[in-house]
Amino acid sequence: MRTYGHFIAGAEVPGATLFEDRNPSTDAIYALAARGDAAVAEQAVAAAQAGFRAWSALPPAARERALLAAADLIEAEGERLVDILIDESGSTITKARAEVAYSASLMRTAAGEARRLYGDTFPNDRPHRLSLVVREPLGVVAAISPFNAPLSLLVKMVAFALAAGNAVIAKPSEETPAIAVELAHLLHRAGLPPGTFNVVTGYGPEVGMALVTSPGVQGIAFTGSTATGIAIAQAAAQGMKRLQLELGGKNPLLVLRDVDVAEAAAVAAVGAFFHAGQICMSGARVIVEQPIARALAEALAAKARSLHLGDLRDPRTAYGPLINDRSLAKVERHVAEAVAAGAEVLAGGRVHHGRVYEATVLWEPPRACAAWCEETFGPVTAVVAAADLEEAIALANDSAYGLSAGILTNDLQRGLAAARRLRCGAVHLGMHSFQSDALAPVGGVGLSGVGRSGGKYSVEHFTELKWISVELGETPRPF
Repeated sequence: MRTYGHFIAGAEVPGATLFEDRNPSTDAIYALAARGDAAVAEQAVAAAQAGFRAWSALPPAARERALLAAADLIEAEGERLVDILIDESGSTITKARAEVAYSASLMRTAAGEARRLYGDTFPNDRPHRLSLVVREPLGVVAAISPFNAPLSLLVKMVAFALAAGNAVIAKPSEETPAIAVELAHLLHRAGLPPGTFNVVTGYGPEVGMALVTSPGVQGIAFTGSTATGIAIAQAAAQGMKRLQLELGGKNPLLVLRDVDVAEAAAVAAVGAFFHAGQICMSGARVIVEQPIARALAEALAAKARSLHLGDLRDPRTAYGPLINDRSLAKVERHVAEAVAAGAEVLAGGRVHHGRVYEATVLWEPPRACAAWCEETFGPVTAVVAAADLEEAIALANDSAYGLSAGILTNDLQRGLAAARRLRCGAVHLGMHSFQSDALAPVGGVGLSGVGRSGGKYSVEHFTELKWISVELGETPRPF
């Protein structure tokens, strides 16, 4: 069993106190990790400020080379990282390998963006003057990352901020600290100057909030719950910090009447049950046009019952455990409340073993129950019927969230028209709501957050625009 320290200024720093990092499948202690506090956070901020001066002074080609080297190292260490993801986060081997591959892709995409910090010129109203607009890095960015995709989501927050020339301090979820420290070692080996990327492990109130409120931090990237995101935004407002918040979702999948029911059920199952539904973009609400609604619900239930649950290193296994007992209790509560209010359980509705909850399909839960309107973050999806597309869109938009949506139809014109009317940050036609792409601007509206992550959108988000005007010759002066 390894003990992980913080990673500050290019080296691990032992923690004065430790906390347990448990395997969610077995509940055994996987590792011990340093428990940071405000003093350690400020130590990391000082290191990041020094790292920023060195990193931002490098030419874009040097930053590009370092990020490309990091991508190569992620791939070279891939199977070791896969093992950590399985044991620390409860990922299946299929999901863990996909996450490692996506992380390398994100690094390579960010490396290319390091060369594309374009500015502008524009005409100046005064003769003989030139106006320039340039992009400059913010300085130090705090990246507060979640447990559900602890490598790839951290890489996404970190890589693009680094490409822009910022230094980064990561505060990983207390459920998955080890993978973040492992990433820090790889980035150091890739050639990032000491202090450019730091990791402080521990708990949000002790470390995360210290970073959010530190005067030495200029930007904050956070992926996680809406409640925590609101608390971060309120604290960050005191320092007018740049925010990128990807928060919760209650994402709809619209299934229109012209689709093949069996094919649509297979797509809906992936969107709803991947990684036990512990994905902010999971398809938790399936809204189906009549007359195929009940047939779709029953086909989805049959698919849910067919999913293989077992050894996480068996490629047949669909998903693993919920991350902790609190998450399991929340899923059980949402399902019990929906059933008590009149919903019908077509599949699942109980624990399979340990913290593994059966893939659950609810039919027609009341619209006020938590399983319909709150984020469950578990393998539970609710299916309801809509009389027509107009009602389906209204049901989809009747939510405080607005992260992602999917539309299944063979009528492209009808699907595009619906996509323009959905209130969310992304709409995927012919697919479920859970999609990712290194170049895409991912983010939501309403309680799903602010800002966008991915590609040039992340890079630009973590830069400041500066207007520079140049006097080119003599001009009349009024005074």
